[in-house]
Amino acid sequence: MGFHHVALATKDTAATHDFYTRVMGFELVKVVAAPTPGDKGGWSKHFFYDTGANGMIAFWELHDDDIGHDFPTDLNRSLGLPWWVNHLAFDAPTLEDLQAHLQHWRECGQTVLEVDHEWCRSIYIRDPNGIMVEFCHTTRAFRPDEIEEATRLLNDPAPALDGYGRATVHEPIAAPATV
Repeated sequence: MGFHHVALATKDTAATHDFYTRVMGFELVKVVAAPTPGDKGGWSKHFFYDTGANGMIAFWELHDDDIGHDFPTDLNRSLGLPWWVNHLAFDAPTLEDLQAHLQHWRECGQTVLEVDHEWCRSIYIRDPNGIMVEFCHTTRAFRPDEIEEATRLLNDPAPALDGYGRATVHEPIAAPATV
């Protein structure tokens, strides 16, 4: 069963909209403006982007005195974790799709990290909220021995380490756009 949507808070709707439409290539499909729970006059906008794969990503613009304006939007920093831990990964069905996203990101002024993990290839950047986003292409099917080994590794308190894969940093080929 797939996700319907993932929802996150933002403090900068314009920058978030620009990023998810221009940089990620998603389409804004719905905005719901409604009161926040309670009777204190708070309200929100909940805006949804079609990710192109029967799922959406959504954001909350919050206007509620009980919530305030000083909330963190960077999931990792607010939890005391490194930038790469919590992230959103979107599917790139083919290597050509992945390369097109890589080129587009660079043209949008982004520095892109590409990692060949052997079984998949990924590209990474961070959104205006500090959340790492990824496009990932699965390059091969999982072998039966990998599937069998997965449970053993999951339960191993000291598994052998594979390494991170081969990483390449791609510099931007255009200046970042201003919002």
